[in-house]
Amino acid sequence: MFIEEVIVVEGKDDTTAIKRAVRADTIETNGSAISSETIRRIQHAQTKRGVIVFTDPDYPGRRIRAIIEENVQGVKHAFLSKEKTIAKNGKSLGIEHAADEDIRSALQNVYTPRNPLNQIEEIPLHILMKERLIGHPDSRMRRNRLGELLQIGYTNGKQLQKRLSMFQIEIGQLEKALAQLDQEDLHV
Repeated sequence: MFIEEVIVVEGKDDTTAIKRAVRADTIETNGSAISSETIRRIQHAQTKRGVIVFTDPDYPGRRIRAIIEENVQGVKHAFLSKEKTIAKNGKSLGIEHAADEDIRSALQNVYTPRNPLNQIEEIPLHILMKERLIGHPDSRMRRNRLGELLQIGYTNGKQLQKRLSMFQIEIGQLEKALAQLDQEDLHV
């Protein structure tokens, strides 16, 4: 099951559960105090691919949904009942404890199937290295500014290629942002 939209979850364990059940990209809120940078990434994902909010069926999960709904228009929502998200030991609940079948079922009614023909070509690592985004003393600073220019947020070197793909950044867009970055470097 390939999902076009980016799925917003609370944390890494939720991402692991989602990726175990379906093929999708995720954005993690890392708790109910969602940063303005995370909100901007969700807004950007909504304009590029659409967003499905899939948070835990508890107070923090509902709070996250409300914050996103208030700041990002038109997001879709997937839900699981508390009973389907209880840990085996019965002491906690969350999407990370749900069965793969239940996750797929929750997403079944809200996702848009991804058309493999609409996939953009992944930007090769050699280009990222050549442009000093990976493996260079300035890489971190350049990735940080690139994330701002492309509205994809900061990412480390290992995740950059994946983030560019998730936000469907094409080589032409990358080249334009890199030209601006290089121009800024000349004026510093």
